[in-house]
Amino acid sequence: MPTKVIAVANQKGGVGKTTTAVNLAACIAAVGKRVLLFDLDPQANATSGVGLEKIEGGSAYRPLLGEGTLLEKVQQSAYKGLEVIPGEVDLCGADIELARSENHLQRVKLALKPVLDSDRFDLVLIDCPPSLGILTLNAFAAADGLLVPLQCEYFALEGISMVNRILSQLRDNGVNPRLELLGVVMTMYDGRTKLAQQVVSEVREHFGDKVFETMIPRTTKLAEAPSFGKPIIYYDRYNAAAAAYEILAQEVMARLEPQVAAEVAAS
Repeated sequence: MPTKVIAVANQKGGVGKTTTAVNLAACIAAVGKRVLLFDLDPQANATSGVGLEKIEGGSAYRPLLGEGTLLEKVQQSAYKGLEVIPGEVDLCGADIELARSENHLQRVKLALKPVLDSDRFDLVLIDCPPSLGILTLNAFAAADGLLVPLQCEYFALEGISMVNRILSQLRDNGVNPRLELLGVVMTMYDGRTKLAQQVVSEVREHFGDKVFETMIPRTTKLAEAPSFGKPIIYYDRYNAAAAAYEILAQEVMARLEPQVAAEVAAS
């Protein structure tokens, strides 16, 4: 199977986007896949979330401008099968620089090509900035699929229609005709509240089977794990959120490899 590229994005901050990118990457790597976590967010929380330092000049900034290659930026994490292209604050300048460059929406795609051609990875997960700026649009242009984390709160549906609209525009105007919504994952779920249940019901009504069955619960340990530089499966193996991300990883892989999943189920 060719390497798949998935953008993890939501223009609203605080919805569990980076938490999902980090933990999904770790869980998919833990079952034997070769995963590259590409931190495209200037805040670089995905980088520190897997215990790596934010090093000056360590990000994709220069390769996106045509200086050097992304392969030179890849770092091994402490976790099996998980490598990382770190983020760093210099990515803030990329929005301005890329806007002036040729093929300004294709820079991530062009920079990723040697990475994909190297056949080192089964999956590339891009953690996008919490905005719909040039970097996020570049990630969309490079991706096969879009995964949208959605908080189980009142404003959850606000903005996702914007993501849908941009997805359609990128397909229709030829920037990325193959881009699909891989799925929507409900995060920070608290089944004790009526509001959370109502939001989930509304989202399922709107997106149907694009919504993953697995919902990520709000837990203290999940919130703590990034400060220790550990994905939840390595910080608290038996936490409810660890189990949820492991099951979500299975769902994601089943959507990426429907034929393989069907063969496994039939055997």
